[in-house]
Amino acid sequence: MKLWRVDDVMTKDVVSVREDTPYRAVVDLLIGRRVSAVPVVDRSDRVIGVVSEADLLHKVEAAGDATPRIFDAWRRRGDRAKAGGRTAADVMTSPAVTSEPSLSLAAAARRMHREQVKRLPVVDSYGHLIGIVTRSDLLKVHRRTDAEIRRDVVDEALGEVLALPGATVQVETADGVVTLSGRVHFRSAAERIAQLTRRVPGVVDVADGLTFDIDDSLINGSEIGTPFGVA
Repeated sequence: MKLWRVDDVMTKDVVSVREDTPYRAVVDLLIGRRVSAVPVVDRSDRVIGVVSEADLLHKVEAAGDATPRIFDAWRRRGDRAKAGGRTAADVMTSPAVTSEPSLSLAAAARRMHREQVKRLPVVDSYGHLIGIVTRSDLLKVHRRTDAEIRRDVVDEALGEVLALPGATVQVETADGVVTLSGRVHFRSAAERIAQLTRRVPGVVDVADGLTFDIDDSLINGSEIGTPFGVA
């Protein structure tokens, strides 16, 4: 089963800026390219930060604040520095939260959530910029057709089980929801099928209607109780 990775969905033609790129040039770039952030790279194309709309808005916010308020939350030292910034290096968020191209989509989504970012510059083993992946890019896996999803379920999730005598499993897919029905010999086999089906890229949910002849979960310490390498 092909595990979808960041390099399957990332944008390779990524726009970036240098440390000394003027503030106005960064604004023009974001508006002109219709993007919400750009990576900042050094002269060797290594990612050193990211400039987002949020970073740039500190200057807009400061300009409209006629009465300084010492205890305002936005007036933290870093925010004050960004409000007075003239170049990308002055306003960028650093260090950048990045991704390697081999990172799974699930891991990339967890990293974005944990770090509270909307995109990840993608870098090679030397830290050079090779792409960028956004939250909307991660959703591309759910644009797979029902036929593609069903094919993977049949070929990968059912491959082991359908080779066994007496196993009959039907697979239906609609809008990414996979419905499993039929009968297999062992309970562990039914659970394994459902588990593998959920891992197929693009699956939204699994309606598990499989039944079984023998509840081998009651057999402790035997190979029968843990087929297909399930621990």
